[in-house]
Amino acid sequence: MRVLVVDNGGQWTHREWRVLRDLGVETEIVGNRAPIGSLNADGLVLSGGSPRAGLDGEAMGFCGKYLDELDIPILGICAGHQYMAIHLGGKAGPSATPEFGKTLITVVDEDDLFKGLPTSFIAWESHNDEVIELPPGFRLLAKSDTCPVQAMKHESRKLYGLQFHPEVEHTDNGYDIFQAFIDVCGDDRKD
Repeated sequence: MRVLVVDNGGQWTHREWRVLRDLGVETEIVGNRAPIGSLNADGLVLSGGSPRAGLDGEAMGFCGKYLDELDIPILGICAGHQYMAIHLGGKAGPSATPEFGKTLITVVDEDDLFKGLPTSFIAWESHNDEVIELPPGFRLLAKSDTCPVQAMKHESRKLYGLQFHPEVEHTDNGYDIFQAFIDVCGDDRKD
């Protein structure tokens, strides 16, 4: 199993890599302008980024190509989540209430990522922007009181987005969420 972390300049990109490594996955961090042909992977994590990176297509490098051309599971985190929404026809922009620190997340659809987890848990946030409108073909998986789209999933493709940061120790069940994504990658590999 090989899952690559695409570096979009996020402060916790190395944590995403470390969690995957700790869970026994072959992983490495690659730049967001890595040629598609060099991405030999069973899944991708689109990392968070510097402020407003998710709204700036140029800052997100080739992430759009990865979303359009790769047929593997992809998990967008923070800026990766926001960019996924914009690139696939949804909307993201400034948060009415930016979130920094611990936030209570409510799961509305456990789907693959939250299966067997509590219906609410504490997660770590660090964002000024958020997904405002789901892209076509996506459904809502989780929300918070101040952010209506904390998690989303495409109906037919294995594309997932998380506004919060499951890779940091302040997020409850973070390793479980990453393991669920790894399981999706493994199931996809069998198909």
